[in-house]
Parts: sequence; structure tokens; C-alpha cells
Amino acid sequence: MSDHRKAPGRAATGSTIRLRHRTVHGYRRAFRMAGKGDAVLLIHGIGASSETWCDIMPDLARTYRVVAPDLLGHGESEKPRADYSLAAYANGMRDLLGVLGIERATLIGHSLGGAVAMQFAYQFPERCERLVLVGTGGIGRQVTPLLRAASLPGAQFLLQGLRLPTMRRQIEIAVKILQHLGNGLGVDAPDLLRVVDALPDAHARNAFIRTLRAVVDWRGQVGTMLDRCYLAQGMPTMLLWGGRDQVVPALHAGLGHVSMPGSRLEIFEDAGHFPFRSDPERFLQVVRDFIATTEPADYSAEQWRQMLRSRRPAVHSPRRGEDAAAPAVRVLRPAQ
Repeated sequence: MSDHRKAPGRAATGSTIRLRHRTVHGYRRAFRMAGKGDAVLLIHGIGASSETWCDIMPDLARTYRVVAPDLLGHGESEKPRADYSLAAYANGMRDLLGVLGIERATLIGHSLGGAVAMQFAYQFPERCERLVLVGTGGIGRQVTPLLRAASLPGAQFLLQGLRLPTMRRQIEIAVKILQHLGNGLGVDAPDLLRVVDALPDAHARNAFIRTLRAVVDWRGQVGTMLDRCYLAQGMPTMLLWGGRDQVVPALHAGLGHVSMPGSRLEIFEDAGHFPFRSDPERFLQVVRDFIATTEPADYSAEQWRQMLRSRRPAVHSPRRGEDAAAPAVRVLRPAQ
């Protein structure tokens, strides 16, 4: 959801993972890339940028070729009056990978980025090796009232007003109170506040609103992938959630898990919407284990056709590292 204002990440060699640019379909796309090996694509959430991954990207780059783009309308990428739907973002990811000469990748998507990752796997299953969905959108309807309110008419002016010094100070006080009271929203409130910081001008605010309204309205999330989750059979999938997530409730993790055949579920009990930031070492450990113990998806057009016709997955065969007798669910608590 929000941008992480830290110093740029550093790769295994110690060099800065600098921001690069490529022009795709006439628009400048910003991205970070480091490492060699099998490709891992990191897709950030709404209002964020590739910088949100800087805590974990250097470590992943020791083993994998890691690509972290700024989605169109975000970060240093251009912010045109354009299509900001999930399908358009999935197309953009495919085209960026094509420009970079990457045929297939493991996708790790956070929040909106998780919904984009699922859409990518749906549109281009032959190019997706695995899915890691972190506090992902696109499963259930529920979402924080803050985002529902931001989808209403006039939200651009509200976002602009939130940047006023007096208003900002009042919000900061409210956030500190929520944190002091141990309120669940206090876990994620500072990160949600950074969304405002990531919208410095009208172009950025308009792109944010267009993106948000493509997936959220006043009633909640507009779409859900649950009706197509049976197609996840054969696609190694892990859902990773913070147990105190107030942006996209952890209830969605269970819904996705039971709907995606053979998926793995990891709960960081005391984390909010950003488990990769609250506990990056444990996040990396879980992701590395998942990649190491699963084989890349082996796309079959015939199997895909059969599932579409029957509207259900074929009889499930366990993948490497998977126990057919019980779903893989773990609740992870901070180390003592």
C-alpha cells in the first residue's frame, strides 16, 4: 500500500540497487533489478513503489534475478491518463519482463500487487512459475474503510487537504494514540499515512484514484478471483498474511487458502499489512523455503482446458514438499 522511505537497498556486491528506466508503449517505466539466476518479480501495493522492497531485495538478489518495478502511475514511472485495471497492470508486467528478456518468473505481490500477480497467472499461466501473495487484494470484498472512503467522489481534494501541515499534525497525533492503545489499526496506520506522502502532485493523486477505483468502491473490493481459484491447481502458491492486518483482513487468507488447491498459508501473528517490513528476516526465510521446496509450475494447455470445462480442479497430486493429508498452515510469532 505505501512506500517505505529508507535508503536504497544494497545488493550482495554492496552496490546500490539503483533505479533504472525503460520505455514501454511510449511510457517510461521505472524498476530495480539485481542478481542472477531464476527470476523473481516483486509487485508493490497501491501508493507504493519498488522502494518498499528494499529491505528484502538485496538478500534475494544473492540467489535470484530480482526485478521490482514501479507500477504505472506509481513511484518514478509515468502517470498518464491511462488504463489502471488489474488486467492492464498484468499486461504491463508481461511486457516489462519481455523487454528484459525474462520468459518466466516467480511472482511475489503485496496487496494490490498480489491481485496483479493473480491476474498475471490467470492471463499468462505459461509465464508464471510460482505465486506468493502477501496481504493480497482480489480475494474477498472487505477492505479498510479508509480506502473505501478514498474511492468516493472528491477524494482528490481530500488527499490534497491531508497534506496540509495542520491536518498532517492532527493525523500523526491520532496515529500515536491508536498505537498507544494497541489498536489494530495502529499497526498499519503509519504505512497508510505514507500513501499521502507518496502523492506529491495532482498527476500522482489522479493516478492513485484511478487505480483505487478500478478495484475498490464504497462497498469494498469490486472484484474477486475466488471464482477462478480452481485454476491455481499446478501453480505453487503461498498466501502470507499478518494476523493483525487491518487493511485486508486475515480472514481473506483462509478464504484464498481453501480455494486454491495445494496452496500454503503462513500467518505472521503479530504483523499487520506489511509482514515483509515488520519481520524481513523471517519473511525471507519463509519465501526461500517455499521456492526451494516447490517445483516451477508446468503449464499444460490441455489441463487448463479441462479445468475450464469442468469448472473444478483435477484430482490433486501433492507437489514436492507438500503433505497431501493436511493443508500447510503455519502461524509465525516473533522470535523471543
